[in-house]
Amino acid sequence: MKKRSWIARLLALAALVAAVVAVIVVASNTDLHSSSDHKNGHKAQQHKETAPKKKRTKAKTYTVQSGDTLISIAHKTGVPVAELQALNPEVDPQIMVAGEVLKLQK
Repeated sequence: MKKRSWIARLLALAALVAAVVAVIVVASNTDLHSSSDHKNGHKAQQHKETAPKKKRTKAKTYTVQSGDTLISIAHKTGVPVAELQALNPEVDPQIMVAGEVLKLQK
């Protein structure tokens, strides 16, 4: 019986070492400090640079439609969200009311 117990202990030790080595190999092949967005950020940035920028509207105001958000309005008009907020400080971006008129220019 002692011979079998010695073999079982040796196999258990070998399994433990194999598990540790497997974890190290997987961890070394995994880049833990970057997300998929970061990995693809360079490609996305190249696409962003080559994509034509939306021309800014010449309109001075925009009437909010049902379902609009500041982001959708920014996309439609070409006016950045931060600028929309600066031009319309009284507007709550969480509660956009259809029919509300937003300034697009100073």
